[in-house]
Amino acid sequence: MCFLMILGGAVLKPLFAAAPVAWEQPAAELAGQIAAILGPGQARLTIRNLSTIPNDEIPAIRQLLTQNLKAHGISIAGAESANTIRVTLSESARERILVAEVGEGDRMQVAMVDLGPVRLPTTVPAAGLMLRSQQIFAEGERVLAVLESSGWLVVVEPEALVQYGKSNDGWKEQKRLAVDSKRGMARDPRSIIVPAPIDRLDGFDAFDGAAKCSGVFGMTEPGEWPAQCADSDDPWVIANEAGAQGAAGGSTAELKAFYNAARNYFTGVVTPSIGVDLPSFYSAALIPRSAGNGALLIGGIDGKVQLAENGMLKPVAGTRDWGSDFAVLHSGCGAGTQIIASGSGEAVNDSLRAYELPALEAMPASAPLAVDGTVTALWTAPDGKSIFAVVRNAANQYEVDRVTALCN
Repeated sequence: MCFLMILGGAVLKPLFAAAPVAWEQPAAELAGQIAAILGPGQARLTIRNLSTIPNDEIPAIRQLLTQNLKAHGISIAGAESANTIRVTLSESARERILVAEVGEGDRMQVAMVDLGPVRLPTTVPAAGLMLRSQQIFAEGERVLAVLESSGWLVVVEPEALVQYGKSNDGWKEQKRLAVDSKRGMARDPRSIIVPAPIDRLDGFDAFDGAAKCSGVFGMTEPGEWPAQCADSDDPWVIANEAGAQGAAGGSTAELKAFYNAARNYFTGVVTPSIGVDLPSFYSAALIPRSAGNGALLIGGIDGKVQLAENGMLKPVAGTRDWGSDFAVLHSGCGAGTQIIASGSGEAVNDSLRAYELPALEAMPASAPLAVDGTVTALWTAPDGKSIFAVVRNAANQYEVDRVTALCN
């Protein structure tokens, strides 16, 4: 079985418009690698398009591939051939590559052609929705997480919890509380900050490394900010989305996971139990399902994205180029819920992209949104209708952007 994955977003359209020229070299190179694996003979070729490339471009792509394979002695046959070549057109927010899984009987090998990095456009709309971002906060210190409420902003830094108040000139620092954990901080620290349970009106809980901080957004008296931090082994709240769980069955209960502060990831133990053993993971998000039960999407520390659903853990295709962070957005566009993922690896200019997950394959739902820096954290806003992204720019300064979606 052979997969051809064409990655890179909206810049691909001009390449396909001139397919005989633009794709001559990479198609010839890939055909050569396939021929070295398969050898002369017959193979069955199918093509499917999971990208934003217009379907009327597919015949030109098929013709070019057929010609290059024929030059190496591989002719395209019908269903009677034991050798199959399945071609998939997909997209990445970061790079363009050609990947081929070549199957001959029970044997399968992989060929790959790198087409180089992509400079992402910011103005090309997608068929389903368009992402847009607005900066809400910026500072020189490292930002791990933020939460806003009633004119107040709480910012979690690696060793401090900082309160900001809204003024005509923007956010102004009011109070700073040291987070002094006796167990130290991981080299690449993380944090989560969430609204407190309903019995603590206008409160918050922040999980910062091996510490837990609790407080309120405002001040009880002028200059008095009732917030405190202490070492804690409590599990972190990784999902508290009434929107996601309500669509899946009406529950608003929190889902928590135990965090390994020394290693900077979740151990795989969650509470309440979801009926399946999870591997250690870096990110997680609740995905609503129309059948009535929610599903948990996890990004493992091995880079694999899997879906825990109905007591089973299954791999998710189409996530090869996701970064380690993703978050759920309840946009109301398309299927109603999208997964927003950053690009893979470190990049001077990162990107965000929306995906939908109708089954076990992530489908692009928007064009990539270019980001002026590297995305270091993503999480869903309490109302579920936007997400927050922390971005580190080339000057090593941090900003927090609110990302929303416009339906096309």
